[in-house]
Amino acid sequence: MNEKTIAQLLTEFPFVSDYFALNELDVTGYESMTFPQFLEHFSPAELEDLAIDKERLLADLPAFIQQMNDFLGLDSSSLVHSLTILPGHDKTGVPEGFESLTVSSSQIISIVGPTGSGKSRLLADIEWVAQGDTPTGRSILINGEKPDNKWRFSSGNKLVAQLSQNMNFVMDLTVREFLELHAQSRLCDNADTVIARIIEEANHLAGEQFRMDTPVTSLSGGQSRALMIADTAILSTSPIVLIDEIENAGIDRKKALKLLVAEDKIVLMATHDPLLALIADRRIVIRGGGIHKVLSTTEQERRLLKELEQMDAVIQGARHKLRDGQTLSVEDLK
Repeated sequence: MNEKTIAQLLTEFPFVSDYFALNELDVTGYESMTFPQFLEHFSPAELEDLAIDKERLLADLPAFIQQMNDFLGLDSSSLVHSLTILPGHDKTGVPEGFESLTVSSSQIISIVGPTGSGKSRLLADIEWVAQGDTPTGRSILINGEKPDNKWRFSSGNKLVAQLSQNMNFVMDLTVREFLELHAQSRLCDNADTVIARIIEEANHLAGEQFRMDTPVTSLSGGQSRALMIADTAILSTSPIVLIDEIENAGIDRKKALKLLVAEDKIVLMATHDPLLALIADRRIVIRGGGIHKVLSTTEQERRLLKELEQMDAVIQGARHKLRDGQTLSVEDLK
């Protein structure tokens, strides 16, 4: 780190400018120097007048960079390529019916089962990175290994983004202001471009369009869900996305999943929708609080999926017509 010039540091770690500003160090004109060389150019009188502690500054800079890398998910050691679920037991203590389940980036896993069977409990185990310390006794591995405690206890490392059934805003902000805050927290260099893309993608998902100046408190449930899905896919560094019943969100659920997968997220969704269950690469069947079995989508099911999609297109078309105040005819159901 001490061998890099200030210009190289600013290029590789743009947030280093904040470190200089916090310590009231003006590096303008000294970019070709290394940081130790920059500190050496001060005279003893200047060091005393400016209260500059060279040793502290040199020691703190690498720590600052590491902390920011961890917070932003930029450290290669923080990259998540796979999630593995190790079995626990159901509500009666019976061992779960699988050996292990590994999910990789850009894969979708559906979670199916009756209401109250334990789908949300599985999502919670993943969110908490369970280590045999939840009611199910399950354990979660990250990249095939027991996870570092930072995934469990550090507020700066967000492993999971969870999209719940109900989502309401209470902040008195416009959509743009809300997204700007998130972009700033992620030190996004091209914030305007990213925000514009999030709005565009969100409006592709939502049934009713909204604008940048729309107050977030006035967004409908579907619009709020669309905004957060687009924000999670494009701006959030969380590599794992957990979705609870996306079919109830009032959005284009197929487009939502396609967007998330395109951004290399690991997606697990609890659903009652057969179309969504079959879109997934595999599905987890929950029974009595435990994972009863893990099934891969068969070729026959993929062929049936095409028929379900055609049926769904008819239903969606009828829904749009009714929303627009039109009447339906027999032709609309063909």
